[in-house]
Amino acid sequence: MWQRYTFHDFRVIAHYLGVLIIFIAGAMLIPFIVACIHGEWEPAARYLFSAGSALCIGLGLRMLRIEPGYLNQQQALAVTGLSWVILALISAIPLALCGHFESYYDALFDCVSAYTATGVSIISDLDHLSNADNMWRFTMHFAGGLGLVVIALSLGAFGKVSTSSLYTSEGRSEHVLPNVVETARFILKFSLRVIFVSTVALTILLVGLGMCFDRAALQSLWLSISGFMTAGFSPMSDSVTYYHSELVEWVLMLVMLIGGFNFSLHGSLARGHIRGFFKDIEVRSSVIWWTFLLVILILSICSVPQLSNLTTLVRTVLFNFVSAATTTGFVTLTPPQMMGILPSGAALVLVLAMAIGGSSGSTTGGIKIMRVGIIAKSAIETMKIASSSESARIVTTYNHIGRHVLHSDTVKQAMTVFILFVITYTIGALIGIVYGYDAIASLFESVAMASNSGIASGISTPDMPFVLKTTYMVEMWAGRLEFVTLVALGIKIVVSLKPRFHLSHVFHRN
Repeated sequence: MWQRYTFHDFRVIAHYLGVLIIFIAGAMLIPFIVACIHGEWEPAARYLFSAGSALCIGLGLRMLRIEPGYLNQQQALAVTGLSWVILALISAIPLALCGHFESYYDALFDCVSAYTATGVSIISDLDHLSNADNMWRFTMHFAGGLGLVVIALSLGAFGKVSTSSLYTSEGRSEHVLPNVVETARFILKFSLRVIFVSTVALTILLVGLGMCFDRAALQSLWLSISGFMTAGFSPMSDSVTYYHSELVEWVLMLVMLIGGFNFSLHGSLARGHIRGFFKDIEVRSSVIWWTFLLVILILSICSVPQLSNLTTLVRTVLFNFVSAATTTGFVTLTPPQMMGILPSGAALVLVLAMAIGGSSGSTTGGIKIMRVGIIAKSAIETMKIASSSESARIVTTYNHIGRHVLHSDTVKQAMTVFILFVITYTIGALIGIVYGYDAIASLFESVAMASNSGIASGISTPDMPFVLKTTYMVEMWAGRLEFVTLVALGIKIVVSLKPRFHLSHVFHRN
């Protein structure tokens, strides 16, 4: 039975939501500082105002003080689920005032896209956006890609109440290190190292291409954040095509692949467990699945005259495939080219790559390779049982940071999330079709949203219907939290708000 949230629960939830809002208020100082350095005084005023507003809201919620203690699973569920909604609402304030969005709702759409590491944007005149506003977009990418709770835990924002309930409620269940806080800090430190190295490499490349150092450093930082967080925002409207550099694309492909694998696997490699890495079910499933799709993609594109040149074919196919498979969203093809030049078979391959995504416990979205591997193992086990004698005892094992026995609960959880993703992909596509958009483009866009991939087909514009904007935002939220958190939270809130009617109350009144 579902238990109601009590008044005490709501006080606890509000208190820790206040902590996260104060955390975001502090994060707004990053674009404020960037604005001051570059003499962007209007954006500086906007971020100072927004930070002050967020601070007031956060402190107001924190005034609902409680006794120190640990959050239970139900309270952590609400803190995590609501934080993704409330923080996006607050984060949209400075962007809504910048003049590059037609409405606050459009700014909210971009904030949801940023926090969920989707990377689809409906901003106007991106090429002339201020450095401060761009910095805020990529700061949200960083926070959302790693996870709001993970960063807060790593910085000790929750004090002594840091329990695994907060960590797991954000769609993470694997620990790189035994302690949750230590795991969160490892993830943060590892991410910062990769982003730093990538930023240095890209800065050197962009300066070599003739870009001034200041601009090259900023754009390199933003591209590195977006690439490792498999997020997809770009500081330029032409995405990676703007740089016309094969070396830039190769660096970003490497960064995307690193971000696409489980942090636990990175930790295992750091400890020297190289053999275990290549035996892992996620690594092996990724190699098989991606090789299969890549071969089909190459064969389907070979007939396209514009891409028949070997160099162009390799660059275009490989980069866009890696971006789709890691649910990043960087592209070297515009939406009209994606839907116009590519044959429908190639578009379908990219849809399948986005739909599955990368590793669990990584920055990627989608169903996740781990679940596909588990389901495949279960299918093989079922066939073995069917072809074996009744006395035979079939035990299926798999390697994933150690050896595990495949249990029915693990398969059930994988199938549940798989089915929820497929249903969401389908509903989003059908809504797009209802509004008159092409069926392939509608499916492409829906999968891009729910898988947090962000390779758009051209439907996502400021002019798209309000219902479709809302649908895509819900898809992005649900996909990022892998449904369970949002669905469970929704049921809990409905149960808590529903009045209790007992037959004894009726008789008593009579």
